[in-house]
Amino acid sequence: MNKNNQIEKIRHSLAHLLAMAVVEKYPKAKLGIGPVIENGFYYDIDLSASFYPDMVSSENLYKFSGEDLIQIEKRVKDFIKADLKFKKEIITSQKAKKMFVKQPFKLELIDEIKKSKKPISVYTTFSAADIQKLNIKNISFADLCAGPHVKSTKEIAVDAFKLTKVAGAYWRGSEKNPMLTRIYGVAFETKNELEEYVKMLEEAEKRDHRKLGKDLDLFVFSDIVGKGLPLWTEKGTTIKRELERFIVDEEIRRGYKHVCTPDLAKTDLYKKSGHYPYYKDGMYAPMKVDEEELILRPMTCPHHFELFLSKPRSYKELPMRIAELAKLYRYEQSGELTGLIRLRGFCLSDAHIICADSKQAGQEVSGALDLIEYAAALLGFKMGENYSYRLSLGDRKDKTKYYKDDKAWNEAENVLRKVLESRKCKFVEAKNEAAFYGPKIDVQMKNVRGKEDTAFTVQYDFVMPKRFNLKYTDEAGKEKEAIVVHRSSIGAIERTIAFLLEHTAGKLPVWLSPVQVAIIPVSEKTENYAQEILNSLKENNFRTELKNENETLGKRIREVEMQKIPYVLVIGEKETMNKTVNVRHYKKGQIGEMKIEELVSQIKREIEEKA
Repeated sequence: MNKNNQIEKIRHSLAHLLAMAVVEKYPKAKLGIGPVIENGFYYDIDLSASFYPDMVSSENLYKFSGEDLIQIEKRVKDFIKADLKFKKEIITSQKAKKMFVKQPFKLELIDEIKKSKKPISVYTTFSAADIQKLNIKNISFADLCAGPHVKSTKEIAVDAFKLTKVAGAYWRGSEKNPMLTRIYGVAFETKNELEEYVKMLEEAEKRDHRKLGKDLDLFVFSDIVGKGLPLWTEKGTTIKRELERFIVDEEIRRGYKHVCTPDLAKTDLYKKSGHYPYYKDGMYAPMKVDEEELILRPMTCPHHFELFLSKPRSYKELPMRIAELAKLYRYEQSGELTGLIRLRGFCLSDAHIICADSKQAGQEVSGALDLIEYAAALLGFKMGENYSYRLSLGDRKDKTKYYKDDKAWNEAENVLRKVLESRKCKFVEAKNEAAFYGPKIDVQMKNVRGKEDTAFTVQYDFVMPKRFNLKYTDEAGKEKEAIVVHRSSIGAIERTIAFLLEHTAGKLPVWLSPVQVAIIPVSEKTENYAQEILNSLKENNFRTELKNENETLGKRIREVEMQKIPYVLVIGEKETMNKTVNVRHYKKGQIGEMKIEELVSQIKREIEEKA
């Protein structure tokens, strides 16, 4: 048995036992689903009938206490010790409906399985004999499930799983459906693996960008402003501004034409591009303005195509690299919103490269990856360790999701595959992950909890040139259809900042730090010299703060260390007399006395090199 298959069976079986324990304690509970997820499992359960009997749905979501989780976890351990068996049975839809007559979510799933013509399977958990000491007497619990499961709970280590948290989750992920109680658990094959994972979670909690954002005063969220819409403080805005300046300058250096286009457009533009039918669920509702219907843009490609079409184009102008730091708006369900990782409004380092043919497109894809790898390395991310490549492919059979042109799909996927192979980098292929207009190379990055998200992307597009009639005149004076490469160099600025904060634990490089130098005068006698140092550093455009609050020296030093300011200059009588500064670095520790001119040169060098 393959280890991965076995741990999946263990986790799936634990989800089953979790539901069993909840139903035993709350017989009126309505069960949703209990899938395996990375490192564990969860189960969605409606407890409204148990705690709010007069309510039709669980709008008043019952929140489990820590004690509830402990009791349920203990009961699951009882089940494991009892050596319970799992038995699979294929049944008819009629029998299934009779079996789950009091379980509305299961009945909904049964109807779906019946329509798909797939077999309906049930797993029954039962004890082989009476076990008085565990209070388990010939129990029997059945759940609608496709499996897989272990044959017996003796395959599960009783001390290698843990119920971790409770959250709310809409049934089937839709806000139109009831809110259920979602109980999460983690599980491994051994106790040591669980303990290592728990330690990792503790470290992840310290590095969580949402916690660091609050502790370092970088951004906040406001209920009255809206979910998924961050408000950046002065310090957080500094990080955004430095990243934006860097990528704009670097892209211009590499031949990109930076433009500025509106945050909204007529719905007709997105109908023309095809986004409106294909991407409609991810867009906000249209607004009626005068006689026009406008919509907030979820992407910039149609705007950039209209710029290309503003006058006739020659092959000599290609490849044309049109770039923009674009504010985009996408509808994300509230349950999917995660700090800065997934937002409803964000700024994307976007670009669209108009190419003459597939050969030129391949070269531009490689050039885009060069830029991505350069920027990622500069930000401290290592390929294979912090990020990896995924070739996202289309499904020829799915005509509702993907544009129908098998020949174009084959050519596009081959171009991207050859680019990745020529770079001799590892990558995985993922079916049914492409954009509707073509395949793409996704740069996948993991957060501190190990969850993977797409950070940057490069896409090959053979559909938009047809929809927008993107043509150019070739050497012979004939009109030819272009190919488009969509790419994002450092992705969504907000998401990249989230990855950066977690990767560095908030200790950003000097060029990105909101405050680069903190000056701490030991006493009032040294404040005048401290002010001279402050003026000198500000003249050199360093972001500097004078920490002369009426607090002890130790408390002020601890405060700047908590703020993760790279350079701390302590000014005492000795430094005032010698016209020096006593330097402490956030990573190197105590450096000692330096002349201010020497320090200025050192910091300038770090900023210029983006070390």
